[in-house]
Amino acid sequence: MLLAIDAGNTNVVFALYEGREIKARWRIATDPRRTGDEYAVWLMQLLEIRGVDRKEIDQIIVSTVVPRALHNIEVLARNYFGLEPIVAGEGKADYAIDIDVPNPRSLGADRAVNAIAAHARHSGDLIVIDFGTATTF
Repeated sequence: MLLAIDAGNTNVVFALYEGREIKARWRIATDPRRTGDEYAVWLMQLLEIRGVDRKEIDQIIVSTVVPRALHNIEVLARNYFGLEPIVAGEGKADYAIDIDVPNPRSLGADRAVNAIAAHARHSGDLIVIDFGTATTF
């Protein structure tokens, strides 16, 4: 199973996937001071309620627009799952789409992941709209 973690400005959302199917989804308020141990206590209880053994999780991927939250999420992955998380936007990866922006680092991980997921699910041209809490007018 894959544990996908999306750390946004307001919430950190955890989704458990088996193949392309979402088996469970949970959210907790974003707090960069929350430790890996605190995430673990919360998440292990939720996994137990769903009848999921943490050993069934064999991959973790993280997307974040809150860089200060990343370290403790990585601690959660390493210390409680024994896994090295894949972090969107770090390292080289084949995303199956061309990201043609003047400064790729200026593209938020949330936008990149949304575009990649949309491309994987739908063929042809499309528009992705994501109104997160950082949206301003």
